[in-house]
Amino acid sequence: MDVPVNVPIDNPDADTEWNDILRKHGIIPERPTSPTAVLEEAITKARDQVHKNRLEDKDLDQLDELEDDEDSDFLEQYRQKRMAELSTISQISVFNQVYPLQKPDYSREVTDASKKAFVLVHLTSSLGTNIESRLLTELWRELARKFGDIKFCEMRGDMCIDGYPDKNTPTILIYHDGDIKRQIITLRELAGTKTGIRDLEKLLIDTGALKGNDSRLLHPGLPSDYISLVGRKTIPAPTSVEDDDEWV
Repeated sequence: MDVPVNVPIDNPDADTEWNDILRKHGIIPERPTSPTAVLEEAITKARDQVHKNRLEDKDLDQLDELEDDEDSDFLEQYRQKRMAELSTISQISVFNQVYPLQKPDYSREVTDASKKAFVLVHLTSSLGTNIESRLLTELWRELARKFGDIKFCEMRGDMCIDGYPDKNTPTILIYHDGDIKRQIITLRELAGTKTGIRDLEKLLIDTGALKGNDSRLLHPGLPSDYISLVGRKTIPAPTSVEDDDEWV
C-alpha cells in the first residue's frame, strides 16, 4: 500500500525553482496570471493593431505624402488596395441622389429595390416648422451623394400612410431584402437637432448597410458590431395605392 508523501511547501505562490518543479508534476497549481502582465499584453496588442492599421483612413493623396516616412513596398500595397476599393465603390454607386416617392411607386421603388441594395426612406413632416425633419432632409442629400450604393428616398409621412401623425416625423425606414429592418421615430433616438453625419453613419453600420472600415466614413474603423441606441418601434408602410389597407 502506497503511503502519501507530504511535500514541504512554504509558499505555493512564490516564484522559486522548487515550486516550479512541484508545478511541473502537478503537485501545486500553476501560478495565477498577473493582472499587470495581462494589461501590458493587451496594451501591446492594441498598439500593434493601431500601427498595423495606421494607413486605413488615408486617401490616395495622403498616401503619396507618406512616401518618405513609410516602406515603399508597404505603401504601394495600401495604394493598390485603396484604388481597388475606389473602383468597387464607383461600380456599385448607382444612386447618388435622394429619390422623391409617390404612393403608387412605393412597392417598386422601395420594397422591390431593397432586394438589390439597402433602401432608406425619410418620412418628412408636412409642416415647415419641424426642425428635425428639415435637418434630416439636408443630411439625406449629403449621405446620398456620399454613399451611392445605398438608395435614399423621401416622402411626406401623411402621404405615405394615411393619418400618420406629424409628431412622429421625421421617421427613418431602413429596408433590405424586401423587409423593414429598422425604424427610427424622430431624431430624439439619435441626437435630436444635433444629429450629424457621423450619427447616421453609425446607424448604417449598425444595420449592416456599411462596414465599419468603409473608407468613406467620417470616422473609419468603427467596429462592425457597433450597437447603437436606436429604438425598434414598428410602423406600417404602404405596398400600393390600390389598397391602402395593405402594408409591408
